[in-house]
Amino acid sequence: MGILEGKRILVTGVLTDASIGFHVARVAQEEGARVALTAYPRPTLTQRTAKRLPSGPDDPPPVIELDVTSTEDLDALAGRLREHGFDRLDGVVHAIGFAPQSALGGTFLDTPWEDVATALHASTYSLKSLTMACLPLMEQGGSVVGLDFDATKAWPVYDWMGVAKAGLESCARYLAKYLGPKNIRVNLVSAGPLATMAAKSIPGFGGLTEMWPQAAPLGWDIKDSEPTARAVVALLSDWFPATTGEIVHVDGGLHAVGAPDPGPDLD
Repeated sequence: MGILEGKRILVTGVLTDASIGFHVARVAQEEGARVALTAYPRPTLTQRTAKRLPSGPDDPPPVIELDVTSTEDLDALAGRLREHGFDRLDGVVHAIGFAPQSALGGTFLDTPWEDVATALHASTYSLKSLTMACLPLMEQGGSVVGLDFDATKAWPVYDWMGVAKAGLESCARYLAKYLGPKNIRVNLVSAGPLATMAAKSIPGFGGLTEMWPQAAPLGWDIKDSEPTARAVVALLSDWFPATTGEIVHVDGGLHAVGAPDPGPDLD
């Protein structure tokens, strides 16, 4: 019996098998869950990727096209899930983030509002809109888990996505406040940098991936999404029944120590 035995989980943000969402879906299946995926903007790519997941009750898992900035798609989500036999949801994984190139890479001072608004809508407000779209299927309660990147610091080149993540952290706390009476928990997993397609699209992000393994007390493998996926699955399970509004760091411990140790010879 896995820790998600009998649960039905919606996982967003699966594009390729390098996506963090892919590994969350894989571990969730291994722990006994039925999984449905959402896809945007290339559903055919997600459908091909879904075939690489372990076989289960749904083989491959259903893939539902969902643009989280589209009111029409959000309004239709619960009905589309029901069409695939998901008459309820026990968990939702928010693994969505997007910012135009002008909002990343060190051009923070020059980014126009229109591009900032796009980043905030897709990366921050979407946690609320996705959760509300799934609410009709969560009448018995459940768990919402979002993927985060430490927003307590101004990271090089992360720019407006860092602002969006700060908003995501606050949004999760407010959702936890308002949805607690419905027995819905809302938590975030703050992962270290991982070699996803999204990360590779950020100009200069390689500097973080080079520094992190050396600075993190436990070390860090940018190609290993397993620790992050396991943390998400744990929060989706019943093993954290009284935890909400929390940020669980899965980053090798770097958030606790900051910059790399310069060594004893530095004056």
